[in-house]
Formats: sequence, C-alpha cells, structure tokens
Amino acid sequence: MRLDIRLPLGLLFLVLGALLTIFGAASNPDLYGRSLNINVNLWWGMVLLAFGFIMSLLGRRSHRGLSQSPDSTVAQSQARSSAEHQ
Repeated sequence: MRLDIRLPLGLLFLVLGALLTIFGAASNPDLYGRSLNINVNLWWGMVLLAFGFIMSLLGRRSHRGLSQSPDSTVAQSQARSSAEHQ
C-alpha cells in the first residue's frame, strides 16, 4: 500500500484557503491599517487556494495512474503491440 498525502493535503488547503479568502473579502478594510492597507487575509487565502488546487490535481493524477491494475496495463500494452504489427 502506497501512502499519498497530496490529495487530503490539497483538500485541506482548499478548505482553509476558501475560508480565509471569504473572511478577507467580507472583513472591514479598517482592520488592515497595520499592514499598510493590504488585505493580507484575502491574498494569503488565494495563495492557499492555488496551492491546494495544485496539490489536489497532482494527487488525483497519481491516484488515477495507480488505480489501473497491472493486469489491465499488460492487456493494454499487448493490444497496442498486436495492433502495431498488423
């Protein structure tokens, strides 16, 4: 059994990024006076969303490749080689 934490980690960052982005978009702009009026919550929420999206894509891509059984991979390669020889 191979442990791949990219998918759950990506989903975690997607949820946290969405929460932080929503909070940053809905919060009072006066809250960000100490950070040079930069909405830090909004920007970091978007960074977390992007990272979570990338990790989820990578996790799904590797999971899709592992979900094929070795028998089906062998059968597919044999079908390809017989089709090439015809």
